[in-house]
Amino acid sequence: MKSETGFDHKLYERFPTEGERPEGELEALEKVWCGPKGWGWFTAINNNYVGILFIGAAFLFFTLAGILALVMRTQLAVPDAGFVGVDTYNQLFTMHGTIMMFLFAVPMVEALAVLLLPQVLGARDLPFPRLGAYALWAYLVGGLIFFCSIFFSLAPDGGWFMYPPLTSKTYSPGINADFWLLGIGFIEISAIAGAIEIIVGVMRTRAPGMTLAKMPIFAWAMLIFAVMIIIAFPSVILATTLMELERLFDWPFFDAARGGDPLLWQHLFWFFGHPEVYIIFLPAAGAMSTMIPVIARHRLVGHPLVVMAMLATGFISFGVWSHHMFTTGMPTMSVGFFSAASMAVSLPAGVQVFAWIATMAAGKMRFNVPGLFILGGLLIFVMGGLTGVMVAMAPFDWVVHDTYFIVAHLHYVLIGGMVFPVFAAIYYWTPFAGRRRLSERTGKIAFWLMFTGMHVTFLPMHLTGLMGMPRRVFTYLPDRGLDLVNLISTVGAFLFALGVLAVIIDLVRNFRPATEGNAGNVFDSPGLEWLPSGLYSTRSIPVVKSLYPLWDNPELMREVKEGRYFLPGTATGERETLITSPLNAEPQYVARMPTPSPWHFWGAIFTAVFFMLLVPSAYGPAAVAGVIAVVCLMGWAWKLDEPMSAETVDVGAGIRLPTYGVGSTSHGWWAMTILLFVAGVVAAMSMFSYVFLWSRRPDTWIDPPAMWSLIVVVGGYVLSIALMLGARKVVRLDRPRMAMIATGMVVLAWAAMAAAWRIDWVTWSGAGLDPTRSGQGATVFSFIGWQGFYVIVCALMTLYVVMRWLRGRVSPARPTSYDVITLFFVFVAAQAGLAALLTRLFPGVVL
Repeated sequence: MKSETGFDHKLYERFPTEGERPEGELEALEKVWCGPKGWGWFTAINNNYVGILFIGAAFLFFTLAGILALVMRTQLAVPDAGFVGVDTYNQLFTMHGTIMMFLFAVPMVEALAVLLLPQVLGARDLPFPRLGAYALWAYLVGGLIFFCSIFFSLAPDGGWFMYPPLTSKTYSPGINADFWLLGIGFIEISAIAGAIEIIVGVMRTRAPGMTLAKMPIFAWAMLIFAVMIIIAFPSVILATTLMELERLFDWPFFDAARGGDPLLWQHLFWFFGHPEVYIIFLPAAGAMSTMIPVIARHRLVGHPLVVMAMLATGFISFGVWSHHMFTTGMPTMSVGFFSAASMAVSLPAGVQVFAWIATMAAGKMRFNVPGLFILGGLLIFVMGGLTGVMVAMAPFDWVVHDTYFIVAHLHYVLIGGMVFPVFAAIYYWTPFAGRRRLSERTGKIAFWLMFTGMHVTFLPMHLTGLMGMPRRVFTYLPDRGLDLVNLISTVGAFLFALGVLAVIIDLVRNFRPATEGNAGNVFDSPGLEWLPSGLYSTRSIPVVKSLYPLWDNPELMREVKEGRYFLPGTATGERETLITSPLNAEPQYVARMPTPSPWHFWGAIFTAVFFMLLVPSAYGPAAVAGVIAVVCLMGWAWKLDEPMSAETVDVGAGIRLPTYGVGSTSHGWWAMTILLFVAGVVAAMSMFSYVFLWSRRPDTWIDPPAMWSLIVVVGGYVLSIALMLGARKVVRLDRPRMAMIATGMVVLAWAAMAAAWRIDWVTWSGAGLDPTRSGQGATVFSFIGWQGFYVIVCALMTLYVVMRWLRGRVSPARPTSYDVITLFFVFVAAQAGLAALLTRLFPGVVL
């Protein structure tokens, strides 16, 4: 095997080590990774606790959204029903779709990742456990506040896609739409935080020897899922921000009368919205590819092809967003391209389906509860995929667009491709997370109720749609042939709900979190997650030599339990995990893991409060909540880069590794790079919005400020970049006063950035550009607004650097804080400079 880092692979031959482990080693490990007690549950960061709470929260929102669906189906059971009024119904279908898509589907997948990925990868925990815990509490608190809006008639009523102009201030004058815009934007930030942790976890914390070729299919699925999130979700964050700016300040991004365009919202939203379907599907497919070989007792057929199919699905899914816009009058060439891409995306999904069928046919399928949910989900998903190919054809889509045919297609794809696999995963992995497995008898009852209810509910909706019943209507006239079909669908919905209720009863009766010992490997699975574990994950981190380690090495469980591999104890006396190289998983250094603290919990609470207080325009209290949240986050970061007791430690078998990573080897550097990629996507989509609005109404645009201002603005940002790069080099010099000089350079870099931003703002205002009069003004000042936000963040980072210097915490031996702050400063200045060039040179100078 070729080495990435110069690691000697012959050192693996020292494992498993012989002889007894030192006395007290296991006790020390258990003490360091002790579990929370009482109120400590709110400060816990172990993936064992956070993952279970995360899954519970996602399942709660699934149940709440399901209840809303039952209310809607009751209203539609008979024609001219008066169970709920039109306004309430509009809020119900908006909240149902929003909760299912934003508060259940993606969070449930991230919850499974938080719980399972460390064990699947053979790691102690994910690299940023406090970030995962922060994402949990921010999501739970924000989601509950958002859901409760329905009880005060404040819930949004414009659909889960919130199309303007229906959601503009003119037609939605209350704060209902603001709840959606600010709440969902905030929740998406939580999802991105989870995605960053997943990517760094998969790429940098795999067990030694777990090369990409040996990486479990579940980890591949989660990696692709997380990458898709950081590409797709920035678009909806931008869209919600622009819509809220229009509603609050009357900036006409989507007002066609003043140079905006409502189609801009559709482009931004569906660039997120259609990949969202595959963002949901791929992790569920990864779980299916993990469970099917176990249930069928046969290795996955075509494993490399399945991985390539998942990669292809993720790639192609970003080329199909406009198939939701076939009826908007798109050019014929565009319609043809997106129609072809929409059909092409079904091919890699078909590869995975055929691989599952081949695996089941080659093995001996067991019809236990996970097996039944797998088969049921496969059948339902294939049926939904067939109707998906139908609606990918533009002529057919023009006929069934916005009818119940689309509702049926959507639910077949999502329930078959995500919900049933999730229930299979619950029954499959409960013995890993709990002290005993769930009931086979109750599980089978639940499956048949859900499977029958699914088809009884949604199969007739294909007919309802072809008969012309529009979606999102709160009632219908009698004697149109729709009465019996809708009644059947309502009965099916209640059957499905009974199945979910059976699962809830099963969980209440049988699930008890495993704080010390789980139910064991009851399905004889081959993955590392079934190794003997405690709160510290596995007793020692093994060397991985195959895709199915427990099947290929029956002694691995015993060897790991006896501590015969990496990190058998606590090498540093603290919580720790092994950081490995991204391709071949070669050990690089031992990373210190954080301990439980209240910072992430209160930071999440006050972040959620900040966003929610913005809804009723309570800016004073929101500012206070924001300051408290910032203080909590600063407290969270304060102990980073603290010196360790030793520069290198013995990680087992006499192998010594450093206790710190520098530059691009640091997992903190990776996290900041991914975050900046997210910010880069926001910037790119902002530039797309600028050019798109110019193409729609070029007659409303004015000339930019004088050229000298562009030179000054760009020069200020270039100076900021140069100062930060210089500070990064200076802080590494082990000489007197270098820390002071580097800190001063950071302060000057921020001052140059702030001055350039101020000049940009003043010169555009002086040129007569008004953000309320045209799409040009709105987009230009949105660029300036984004940059103003970044300037504030850079100011906080500068304050952090100054405080650390004053406390003597700046060290040339531990420069990672400077590295990540430099990355952020350079990105902020670079993207601001590019925005200035675009807005001042295009279209006037370029065209």
